[in-house]
Amino acid sequence: MPYVVDFANVSTVGLESSPVADALAGLRANEARYYRNKYDHVFTVGTAEEEQDAVDRVARVLKEERGIVIGSPALEATDFEVDGMRMTYVFYESGLSINVMYTLAEGGKRAVGFKLSDGMDVPEELSSFKFARQKSRLAGTIRGSYFVIKGEY
Repeated sequence: MPYVVDFANVSTVGLESSPVADALAGLRANEARYYRNKYDHVFTVGTAEEEQDAVDRVARVLKEERGIVIGSPALEATDFEVDGMRMTYVFYESGLSINVMYTLAEGGKRAVGFKLSDGMDVPEELSSFKFARQKSRLAGTIRGSYFVIKGEY
């Protein structure tokens, strides 16, 4: 059942099994607020099982681009188009959020972004990345990194 993420009243619905559920819920709400304010898009997520295509898409891009396999189970995901970009998000039990931004037009921006919830350690599979810090009213301190996608997906 799809869940509309509320950034006014942050909830851990769907993320309860995460050891950093509150911070992960704040991170998810932070993304929802961004898309609502910038694109007037309602950020809706489903369980990893309901959104298996999105989970598989992120896993494929990570594996083919960098040989990365995420060890933590996926809890929720979403896949949508906004302003000529296909956006795919997966939220993992560890507190990790991964998004694939893929501009549909040739030559557009295409990247994978990683965000770590406040309180989680950098996963071993992402230890080669440098993470910048960002403060968020909803999520505390978010650490983020990214890489540019070179292939076609």
